[in-house]
Amino acid sequence: MTSTQRIAQLPAPDGTTDPWQHLEDVTGEEALAWVRERNARAEREIDAIAGPGGEPLAATLQQEIREILDAKDRIPAVTKRGGFLYNLWTDAEHERGLWRRTTLDSYRTEDPAWEVLLDIDALNEAEGENWVWHGASLLRPAPEEGPDAPYRRALVTLSRGGSDADVTREFDLEARAFVPESEGGFVRPESKGGISWVDADTLLVATDFGEGTMTSSGYPRQARRWRRGTPLDQAELLFEADVEDMGVFVSHDSTPGWERDWVIQMHAFYSSTVHLLDLAAEPPQLTALPVPKDMEASAHRDLGVFMPRSDWEIEGTTFPAGSLVVADFDAFLRGEASARALFEPTPSSSLQGLAITRSTLVLTILEDVIDRLEVHHRDGAGAWIREDLFPQLEGAIGVSAVDADEDDRVWVSVTGFLTPTTLLMGDLAGVPSGAGAGDLETIKATPARFDATGLQVTQHFATSVDGTRIPYFEIGPDAEHAPAGPRPTLLYGYGGFEIPMTPAYLGAIGKAWCERGGTYVVANIRGGGEYGPAWHQAALRENRHRAYEDFSSVATDLVERGVTDRDHLGVRGGSNGGLLTGNMLAQYPELFGAVIIQVPLLDMKRFSHLLAGASWMAEYGDPDTEDWEFIRTFSPYHLLREDVTYPPAFVLTSTRDDRVHPGHARKFAAALESMGADVRSFENIEGGHGGAATNEQAARMNALMYTFLWKSIGGRSAQR
Repeated sequence: MTSTQRIAQLPAPDGTTDPWQHLEDVTGEEALAWVRERNARAEREIDAIAGPGGEPLAATLQQEIREILDAKDRIPAVTKRGGFLYNLWTDAEHERGLWRRTTLDSYRTEDPAWEVLLDIDALNEAEGENWVWHGASLLRPAPEEGPDAPYRRALVTLSRGGSDADVTREFDLEARAFVPESEGGFVRPESKGGISWVDADTLLVATDFGEGTMTSSGYPRQARRWRRGTPLDQAELLFEADVEDMGVFVSHDSTPGWERDWVIQMHAFYSSTVHLLDLAAEPPQLTALPVPKDMEASAHRDLGVFMPRSDWEIEGTTFPAGSLVVADFDAFLRGEASARALFEPTPSSSLQGLAITRSTLVLTILEDVIDRLEVHHRDGAGAWIREDLFPQLEGAIGVSAVDADEDDRVWVSVTGFLTPTTLLMGDLAGVPSGAGAGDLETIKATPARFDATGLQVTQHFATSVDGTRIPYFEIGPDAEHAPAGPRPTLLYGYGGFEIPMTPAYLGAIGKAWCERGGTYVVANIRGGGEYGPAWHQAALRENRHRAYEDFSSVATDLVERGVTDRDHLGVRGGSNGGLLTGNMLAQYPELFGAVIIQVPLLDMKRFSHLLAGASWMAEYGDPDTEDWEFIRTFSPYHLLREDVTYPPAFVLTSTRDDRVHPGHARKFAAALESMGADVRSFENIEGGHGGAATNEQAARMNALMYTFLWKSIGGRSAQR
């Protein structure tokens, strides 16, 4: 059948019909047959594309990306617990990873001595599983064991194929083996949820306890205390949320002398009630913190830490949204605290990160999406003192405490689009005494993964439809190396959930795109967190169109500045960013030469009925109410029209994504295909919401994407 003979099968614009709803059957035989056929078709097409030397470009890119992902000289990310640093390491020989540990002194060396605790690949072979690492929580030794007692037990969490639902099993660190359930070991069956140590024989757990115990968003609605030897379904009920709440989450703070237990009742993404749990009471008592529901509230030692998302008035003082406010925590609970703002946002600045050490607070502040650091501490009289911290650092700066319970050391990572990551360590112990932060020690540094010769990073501002200035970063050839005419340009964005898009080393992107002559652009559109809560809230619900206007304005600015033109401009986004690029295809097809849509939301009529979708109604609205009248204006699936010529599109998802339903991607691709549009789709069977469960899968997926881009918008070649 030719394209002119096709009968387009599109959903009704009002959402009343859906011809492709059967593709929502995630593992149904018919749906998977459809997926496999499209996978094979896309791979045949893309694998046949030749590089500048005639070789298959996808194979070349896949090998190059895999080498970067598997590089032995990557910086191992570590977490300190007791006398060891723990790390999960993946490479070509260990696709699923080695959970291992070493000492800080050994970690400082070029070749640390690692003790392997768990080989995930070997575990999969032994158990016939496809486990993906989801983390570990270690039990702090009891105070009576002494300060030097070793950590002996852990809760290891594993996911089948990378899904959000996972399994937790108790692990013996000394025996380097799981504790069998038959011998009293804790085992949490597969479910979304979480678990936290209270002591050696007690856990806090939120999971699927059976019928009626999960919310409409698919998360646990019960918090329970689980004692060793008690069946999970008989664990003591502590709290139950409403079925329409997003979910319940539990945690135990084991800071010696400041132990606290928490139950977080999330009503929606930006609305929570934080409960302090008293397990010593009989029965256990919960106290809701007296703060607005959109507040982020926590405690560290004696300090209450509060980050309001809307203006907060307390004791006659108003703290603006985006502030960082502190108070004596116990006094605050009694209604007697004097709160103090350590940071208040400005039109150009926002709080990007907070790291708390034993006696200091380190703030990472964004000034027009550029990082700077401050450190705050209390003097002998309890007054707060502020200092600039490590002003010599340039680039994207990440700070975290080495061990906030023990001392004031911090990990500091520094990177940039073209600058490989360096990991440093600082000690802030001298800050409270006035001696200062001292020198930073370089712990690890990664080599370059691509040739950045002739490349530069510049920041620009586009003007959106309503006049708002939208910052964006451009990474491409400098004036000396820029070719004549429009350049192949890939525009990336997200614009949701208050998540900022800050600089990070390009790595595989640099190798597959920039080194070969492509320009890469990151847009800081509204809906993100670049300028704090207000920047996010400006594009919520009925104002969602602003994020899309911002993004299209950046695209237009790139063309007007002569960087590129429509035929050489592509866009890429995933998850909420997939909704973004889906809207670029549906609403702005004239602007782009290629569109990549990854693990996306696209059917905004049914999103709240699919997997975790109900939890995102605070971001987008409720399509089962009159909200549909504005939601339909940014539902790409319902905006498709037969009389429009759409740019080449590549839609990617994962069968094991149990957060954003793969049906979004399947149905959108099927609808485009029914019109004869230039579309291909690829669905990784594993991978979860990240799209890939191993480095090999990630390399393959990225190689397919960049080969598609070079063919679609790359011009004459994919080589500098």
